[in-house]
Amino acid sequence: MYPAHLAAAAAAGAPAPGPGFLSPTGVEIAFLLVGLATLGAAVITVTTKQLVHAALWLVVALGGIAVEYLLLTAEFIAWVQVLIYLGSVVVLLLFGLMLTKAPIGRSPDADSGNRWVALGVAGTAGAALVWVVADAFRTTWIDLDGPAQGSTKVSGEILFQHWVLPFEALSVLLLAALIGAIVLSRRNTPAEDAADAADAAARAGTEKGQS
Repeated sequence: MYPAHLAAAAAAGAPAPGPGFLSPTGVEIAFLLVGLATLGAAVITVTTKQLVHAALWLVVALGGIAVEYLLLTAEFIAWVQVLIYLGSVVVLLLFGLMLTKAPIGRSPDADSGNRWVALGVAGTAGAALVWVVADAFRTTWIDLDGPAQGSTKVSGEILFQHWVLPFEALSVLLLAALIGAIVLSRRNTPAEDAADAADAAARAGTEKGQS
């Protein structure tokens, strides 16, 4: 990133020092802190055994991503994140939990027992994502004093020309996550299963007596 003092040095004829990681700016420090908070919220989302709390922590994680977009001067993507993900997806998930038989307290059956497999898959996917992004943008620096990089025109051209397939894959992933959340929230407890079986047996006995 090239802050204002580097541009002033270049205008005065002095050689401008190259960007480095040993002199972070306030925006970079804020980006790091918000990123750590977002990561913590995401970890709590997938580790808590309370479905309602998981949905609320998901709101925090997605909100942190929106703040990261704002710090990267991508205002359009930030508001899309807020309107679509926070305003639609999470609200739909919360309504699904409230309108179904989602338990309010801790759910012992919320953990499928494949935590280590899921952790390995998440770690591999995260490492691959970091490697791809670092390799693609290793020598790319954004001039914060130049034209905005997160405008609607620029974002639309990049998204629908080069990133159509990942965009559609993400929509399918969100749909699968929503269906999985509804299935988990509608799962009957052993007591409810026993009550349903007793009701079915009683109805069968009644129908047999009438015949």
